[in-house]
Formats: sequence, structure tokens, C-alpha cells
Amino acid sequence: MGVQERLSKQIAVAISDALEPRGVAVVIEATHMCMVMRGVQKINSRTVTSTMLGVFREDPKTREEFLSLIKSS
Repeated sequence: MGVQERLSKQIAVAISDALEPRGVAVVIEATHMCMVMRGVQKINSRTVTSTMLGVFREDPKTREEFLSLIKSS
């Protein structure tokens, strides 16, 4: 598991522990300089990771609604 994946999980767990909501969804989109500066060398290379807890993990309809909302923004 990479740094970005761990970060999305840690954020989701922290929110869940602090607020005790019915569900938490965290999506991180980032440009990694290692992809730009070396290796792949793609200027607009972005990596997206997500972590879903509670109803976002258990209920496919809720998860799909959330993902469709963030895609349209």
C-alpha cells in the first residue's frame, strides 16, 4: 500500500473515530512529482485513491450516488 492509499485510509478512520458518522468516504486526487520528474514523465499524471467506510462500503447505491456526485463537480 502506497503513501496516498494509507493517507486516504488514515483520514477516513480519523473522521469516523472523531465523529462516529454512519459512513465516511474519502477521495484523494494528487499529482505526484515522481511521475512528472522521472520515470513516466507525464505532465498531467494524476493518481486517485479512495476509502469507503460504513454505509459507503455496505450500500452500493449510496456509494454510486456519492461517486457520481463527485465526478460531476
